[in-house]
Amino acid sequence: MLLPSTLECYQALVNKDASYEGRFIAAVKTTGIFCRPTCTARKPKPENVEFFATTKQALLHGYRPCKVCIPLESRDSTPAYIQALLNELGHHPTVKISDSVLRQRGMEPATIRRWFLRQHGITFQAYQRLNRINVAFKKLQRGESVTVAAFDSGYESLSGFQDSFKAVFGVSPRQSREQQIINLTRLETPLGTMLACGTEAGICLLEFTDRRMLETELKDLARRLNATIVQGENPHFGLLRTQLAEYFAGTRQTFTIPLLTPGTAFQQAVWQELQSIPYGITRSYGQQALALARPSAVRAVASANGMNRVAILIPCHRVIGSNGQLTGYAGGLWRKQWLLDLEAGRRND
Repeated sequence: MLLPSTLECYQALVNKDASYEGRFIAAVKTTGIFCRPTCTARKPKPENVEFFATTKQALLHGYRPCKVCIPLESRDSTPAYIQALLNELGHHPTVKISDSVLRQRGMEPATIRRWFLRQHGITFQAYQRLNRINVAFKKLQRGESVTVAAFDSGYESLSGFQDSFKAVFGVSPRQSREQQIINLTRLETPLGTMLACGTEAGICLLEFTDRRMLETELKDLARRLNATIVQGENPHFGLLRTQLAEYFAGTRQTFTIPLLTPGTAFQQAVWQELQSIPYGITRSYGQQALALARPSAVRAVASANGMNRVAILIPCHRVIGSNGQLTGYAGGLWRKQWLLDLEAGRRND
């Protein structure tokens, strides 16, 4: 993987820039410790730090991992006690776990709140409320009454349920039967945090959180599917996490996850063709246009590639310029290079 310049790395380290996670490791000569870009420890002088592409390289140069940012662990990996809470809510989504209950279990509510804010952008209590709203929405979709949906989902008053429901979905519970729901979750990967969206039909979005125009993309997806996007689990997220982990570990070359990709007929054809490019193989935009029997539509093909909402699973990173140069990847060219290196067997970290 191409390491950014020393000046760029140092500036990212000073700014604690999360978009550089996975791009470099900072090693401090005076302490013998190496850190991730977002480490909160005191920043060294420029002349006292050197940068490596991987933790392995830092270890080989005699540096030790920082105890503050723990660079050998996956960034923001889920602690066991929080995973236990998520499992509990997954099996019993209407349960209410208050701060006092957390304290009784020996957990600090503020710590859990910070983790949920960092991972999901909402507090733990808000996460629970959205879980209950999600359960209610699905009950309404199955034809159950508003009253049954409200009280079976843990609400103590019908008016409170209706107010909460309208605040999330923008419509009353009765009107919601005309909509569907898109579940959203965050995933941690070696290349940074990703957002995943899914319906009962399949995964409809997988993007890095620093992708430009991501909010616009989410709104467009909700409009196309006549749906509301809500934080919560989805039947396809478990398989997605498993297969992505296998892919990043270098043990999976194809995906079997159901996809839902609304778009024009031409976009659909382009995205389908992308999925036919074998693992470890690259193709130019011109070659992709020829494969679609549209040799003069190179720019249109490139544009459709750029509209792909499902990164990695629909491998637009395998398309490069006719001169062999990397071009046009919404997740950043450094990620495109990383993925191509992985598939070519050039990564050993």
